[in-house]
Amino acid sequence: MSAEPEKPRDDRPPKIRMRGVEKRFGPKEVLTGVDLDVRPQESVVVIGGSGSGKSVLLKCILGLLTPEAGEIEIDGKPVTHVTGREREAVNAKIGMLFQNAALFDSLPVWENVAFGLIQGQRMKRAAAKEIAIQKLADVGLGPDVGELSPAELSGGMRKRVGLARAIAGDPDIIFFDEPTTGLDPIMGHIIDDLIVHCVRQVGATAVSITHDMPSARRISDRMAMLYKGKIIWTGETAKIDESGNDYVDQFIHGAAEGPIRMELRKL
Repeated sequence: MSAEPEKPRDDRPPKIRMRGVEKRFGPKEVLTGVDLDVRPQESVVVIGGSGSGKSVLLKCILGLLTPEAGEIEIDGKPVTHVTGREREAVNAKIGMLFQNAALFDSLPVWENVAFGLIQGQRMKRAAAKEIAIQKLADVGLGPDVGELSPAELSGGMRKRVGLARAIAGDPDIIFFDEPTTGLDPIMGHIIDDLIVHCVRQVGATAVSITHDMPSARRISDRMAMLYKGKIIWTGETAKIDESGNDYVDQFIHGAAEGPIRMELRKL
């Protein structure tokens, strides 16, 4: 079931490169040899069922978890065991939209958006607020929203604020963790359109994890399926319906019958 990473279409090295990445928690193996390339300025969505290791994969790239084996590179430089200020420098190029937005309830919306600018880049508050208001405008929110508290926001507005924060520093890479979770289909579609617009606007490379297939199709150039700790298929989004992989076919169509269910029955 393993899948060889696709070769880049140009001579540039992958923006993100993973080879043989393994991660376990005690006896439980979560990642069992992940190989994945993400090219500069492309949007890759990692799909897979709940508990398949998608969030762990992201945390390994971010340095929040350290793999037991394998190597992760960003811009051609190994980052698997980078710590301290060196790790902070790597993560300064990364934006993140968390699953539930993860806003600070004690801060007004504009300060949530500007948090990385103020705390990470030590930007003056007035300048940071100006950028925050602009980023809020980029996601369709007016300056008045910047003065609200997160508790006053709807679920869709919280996602928009989270997206504004993710792009506030014009990052090279943006991660999206289940970006449409908790949203109705219409708002989910709106958030997807904003993600595509904002990623293109800042020229970022995007990696998303989700099991929402309509969302995955809208925001991705390529998809990769994670199953039992490995990437078992990668390919262009437009070609996923012709993957020829029974596991992928079952997952993307939500079929009750197929190899994934057959293996569950053995438990």
